[in-house]
Amino acid sequence: MVRRIIQIDEEKCNGCGLCADACHEGAIGITDGKARLLRDDYCDGLGDCLPACPVDAIHFTEREAADYDKEAVAANQKQKMAVRQPVPAAASELGQWPVQIKLVAANAPFLAGADLLIAADCTAYAYGDFHREFMRGRVTLVGCPKLDETDYSDKLTEIISQNQIRSVTVVRMEVPCCSGIEHAAVTALENSGKRIPWQTVTISKDGRVLG
Repeated sequence: MVRRIIQIDEEKCNGCGLCADACHEGAIGITDGKARLLRDDYCDGLGDCLPACPVDAIHFTEREAADYDKEAVAANQKQKMAVRQPVPAAASELGQWPVQIKLVAANAPFLAGADLLIAADCTAYAYGDFHREFMRGRVTLVGCPKLDETDYSDKLTEIISQNQIRSVTVVRMEVPCCSGIEHAAVTALENSGKRIPWQTVTISKDGRVLG
């Protein structure tokens, strides 16, 4: 059928997207930097987009076009709302504060009988399920020898020597500079003179557990 529908002048359009925001039906989208009418049946012909355009690139025209489909528009809007629903945040597994190695007191009460997680800063950002898989049930200590320009060996030796640590898990990135935190943890275990179960887990730059 012939009906009133919008027409976009792509020569004038600057791709600002204001018309797409103004179109409640979702008929307009930005493609290759230009506003375009995506579907005729989404356009109701009322022209809410016209006054939103700062360069006067949208006008009405009369042409052969599919009827406005109110049900299709409603379904499209419902789908968009479902996509926009925020993902519920996972519960934090952090059980103590502070977490930075250089800030944790060697006699902090939460260290008594702890399963210790010694982690490079970047690991929690690289590995998506870090809280659940590594932090749960552990006391978390984090640091970056490269940024702090320090050797954590002495501090970690104090922590392990002065407390009944049950186990130590070291989580590091695959990058060479991350070897510093592993070296500090291993040195601390040796200096403490204690036989404590320990392991090192390496995370890749694309977020995989390498072993």
